[in-house]
Amino acid sequence: MLKKSSLVLWGAALFIAWHGLLLLFLWSRPPSPAADGARLTAEVIRLAQDAETELERQKELLRQIHRYSQLWGRRRVPITPKSSQIPPRLSPPPPPPLTDAVDTVLPVLVLACDRSTVRRCLDKLLRYRPSAQRFPVIVSQDCGHAETAAVIASYGDAVAHIRQPDLSDIPVPAEHRKFQGYYKIARHYRWALGQVFRTFRYRAAIVVEDDLEIAPDFFEYFQAAFPLLLADRSLWCISAWNDNGKEQMVDVGQADLLYRTDFFPGLGWLLLAELWDELEPKWPRAFWDDWMRQPEQRRDRSCIRPEVSRTMTFGRKGVSHGQFFDQYLKFIKLNDRFVPFTQLDLSYLKKEEYERSFLPKVYAAPEVKVEELQGNRRRELGTVRLQYSGRDSFKAFAKALGLMDDLKSGVPRAGYRGIVSFVYRGRRVYLAPPSDWTGYDPSWS
Repeated sequence: MLKKSSLVLWGAALFIAWHGLLLLFLWSRPPSPAADGARLTAEVIRLAQDAETELERQKELLRQIHRYSQLWGRRRVPITPKSSQIPPRLSPPPPPPLTDAVDTVLPVLVLACDRSTVRRCLDKLLRYRPSAQRFPVIVSQDCGHAETAAVIASYGDAVAHIRQPDLSDIPVPAEHRKFQGYYKIARHYRWALGQVFRTFRYRAAIVVEDDLEIAPDFFEYFQAAFPLLLADRSLWCISAWNDNGKEQMVDVGQADLLYRTDFFPGLGWLLLAELWDELEPKWPRAFWDDWMRQPEQRRDRSCIRPEVSRTMTFGRKGVSHGQFFDQYLKFIKLNDRFVPFTQLDLSYLKKEEYERSFLPKVYAAPEVKVEELQGNRRRELGTVRLQYSGRDSFKAFAKALGLMDDLKSGVPRAGYRGIVSFVYRGRRVYLAPPSDWTGYDPSWS
């Protein structure tokens, strides 16, 4: 309101100042001899015409100020501050007023640094998105890498390019010097998410990194799952990633199958602005993804994840120096067929309905021994269950069957209530705790 009033006053002041200068000019002129009367008359007429022209300009200026002040009063997105360093022509479009989930703009925030291969990520995002208005792409670049910046700039108005302004080194404990990159990533995430939710004021956002390639139904998946995130407060994210999504461990014939998981997957995920309101004040200095997996942040909430991943990573080089990439990540199956998720009923993923159907199905499956699975015996049983009793038995079974065996705050990757669903030698297997499971033990990390 103050901004609106000051602009109107400024316009009025400009109007008065102009006419004051005009009168001062006329009054300050020395008397002219009679011979100059005709010239003076012509000059006065010219000045009057100029004044009339300027008056029309000032009236138009006031009309514009009034019009824009009305727009600013209705607008949900504030003017981008200089610190965001966004060229005006690339500023993301403001979200429309919220009516329902179908009309909500879901921007895709791409976190980039020094990989010129970001082109592979952006090409797929722009190829598969159904609407530039509904899914604007914002690339937030850290590192100041010129070649990567040139690649992003080559897309012109198709993407918004913002730059993390603080490229300085971060003071870290001596034992964490080799982890400087993780500190910078956490700082970049905080700044970029702040731009999306504080500066641009979006309702939600899809977050990807510059080394992810997306599936053809990536946008369809998030568009369909977004209403679940709004409706079910026991959910805190939608993820495109299955940590155990290697091709031989998923059922590609059930590409429409989705799960709840207590493990934060990341690697292409959707969050609400309300979650950022909660996380931003306590955002960590480093290792943000493992921090998200702590009980204090998760607060017994779950994410949605697919049977077949809707993202895959091609970035072996990075701050993790290829950790897990050669063993797991490069084998993740990327879904290659379009599933019309928006035409499917996904209400089975709401907590009460999910537990009414999923848990009985798991514990009704006949129990087998790991040796029987490895020997491909008892095939007649179909879907089976392998039961673990503690941290050591979980890790032993996971390693024996090719699953990711690490736990974060006691939660297994892709697990829900301790249950990990996967395919082994062509049949469904549930690696599960006893049916009287009472909760995760953070000491299992």
